Amino acid sequence: MESTYGGRLHEQEQEAKKRLAQVVNRAWERGGKVIIPAFAVGRTQQIVLCLHELTLENRIPKIPVFVDSPLAVNVTEVFRQHPECYDAEIREHLHEDRDPFGFKMLRYIRDVQESKALNDMREPAVIISASGMCEAGRILHHLKNNIEDPRNTIVIVGYQAEHTLGRRIVEKRPEVPIFGEPRRLLAEVVRINAFSGHADQRELLLWLKPLAAKLKRIFLVHGERHQSEALATAIHDLFDLDVVLPERGDSFDLS
Repeated sequence: MESTYGGRLHEQEQEAKKRLAQVVNRAWERGGKVIIPAFAVGRTQQIVLCLHELTLENRIPKIPVFVDSPLAVNVTEVFRQHPECYDAEIREHLHEDRDPFGFKMLRYIRDVQESKALNDMREPAVIISASGMCEAGRILHHLKNNIEDPRNTIVIVGYQAEHTLGRRIVEKRPEVPIFGEPRRLLAEVVRINAFSGHADQRELLLWLKPLAAKLKRIFLVHGERHQSEALATAIHDLFDLDVVLPERGDSFDLS
């Protein structure tokens, strides 16, 4: 099993929407931008849908929203072409003749010059860009141009691995390196875990519950040590199962 968030509980979806609305409203009042590093597949579309809903509900102002990631733009088109895969929430948008991944204030950016032009904007805006861990892609340029302005907000909506720029931002270090140069982290930093694609501890345990009686041993992978240890303790306490946290180079006989 994975254990990325083995020791955490995500906030509920409605609470996440509420917090995102608060972030957008604060930035609007300050005259700042909201910068959202997001993975191009899945996460970007999820954030776009959430902003669309908040706009329809009049919970945020009519603020321009830009998706500045060629891959995310392409992936969104794939999403549009397969409505048979939509859940009930997105089908509701279709029933009301609304494009779940498009609304009046939203603009998808492909061209490099259009992307660069976003850095010259002075009015409030939301910019969603890849990569999700801030290690490459156009998000680096948006962070470079906005991270030192306290009117702006950086919203982290996904897991940030150790030693990545995204992790340093989450840790709110006074300075972070961007393109090899130190930049002061003066922008507000907000983390919203509910948008993560990884299950939290509760969801992992619920998934495991119907299988537990048939299992002999569980190997926990894909998680930092303290997250894996927390999940291992929970699994042992609930299901009395042998849980292993394998190290690099370990081998096991599964016969």
